Amino acid sequence: MTVPKAEAEAYDRRSLHERIAADLRDEIMSGDLSPGASLPSTQRLKDRFAASGATVQKALQVLKDEHLVVGRPGAAVTVREHPQETVRPAGTAQPTTPGERYPWLTEADERGKRGGIRLLRVAEVRPPADVAHALGLGDGGTAVLRQQLLLHDDTPVELVRSYYPLSLARGTALAEPRKIRGGTPALLAGMGFLPRRTVDRVSARVPTQEEYEALRLPSDLPVLRTFRVVHSDGELPIEVTVMAKAGHLFELRYEF
Repeated sequence: MTVPKAEAEAYDRRSLHERIAADLRDEIMSGDLSPGASLPSTQRLKDRFAASGATVQKALQVLKDEHLVVGRPGAAVTVREHPQETVRPAGTAQPTTPGERYPWLTEADERGKRGGIRLLRVAEVRPPADVAHALGLGDGGTAVLRQQLLLHDDTPVELVRSYYPLSLARGTALAEPRKIRGGTPALLAGMGFLPRRTVDRVSARVPTQEEYEALRLPSDLPVLRTFRVVHSDGELPIEVTVMAKAGHLFELRYEF
C-alpha cells in the first residue's frame, strides 16, 4: 500500500533535503541508479520533490559526503562505482592455516585495496551485559577486550570489539597489546579451542559516539552491527565479537 504524499510528509519529520537524499540513496543502493549513471538534473529533482534548488543541492551534498555520488563543476552528478561492497562474514570465522594471512587482508587485496588492521586497545574490562551473558559471566565478571579498527586504503571501515573469558585469555597472546599473526581464530585453534558453532545476530543501529568518530561517518546513518558468539567443544563460548560497519557502504551476504 502506498502512503499518500501529504500523510507521509506529515509523519516524516526529517527535513526535506534529508528525505530527498533518502529516496535517491535507496535508488542507488537498489541499482535503479547504477554505478556511473548520472543523477536527474537539478530541475527534474526540483519538480519531483517540489523543492528549491538550494534544497536539492543540500541533498546532493549529503550523498557526496557519504561517498555514494561524485560531482564535478560543470558536469552531472554521477553514481560512484561499487558504492556498496558485499562482505561474507563466514569467511572470517574460520582459522587460517599456518603462514596464511588474516582473511580481512586477503579480501582487501582481492578488491584491489590495501587492507589494514589498527590495534586500538587490549585490556581487562567489564563487558556490556549482552556480551557478559553470552560468555556466561556472573555479575561483575570481567573479560579480555581486543579492540581493532579495520581499514581499506587507510579509510576506517569496521570497528571490532572482541571479548574473551579471562580463564582462557590470561597468560596468552590474547591478553598482550600486539597483533596476532593469522588472527585470533588461528590462535584459539592452536590452543585447542576449535570453532564448532558460530552464531551471528545482525541489526541496524544508530551509531554510538565511539563508532561515529572511529568510522568517520558523514552523517547519522545506521551502522550494521554484528554480534557474533563463537562456541568450541561442549558449546563452550570462547569469543564474543561486536562488529560495526557503515550500513550505506556494506552489505552482509549469507548462503544457506
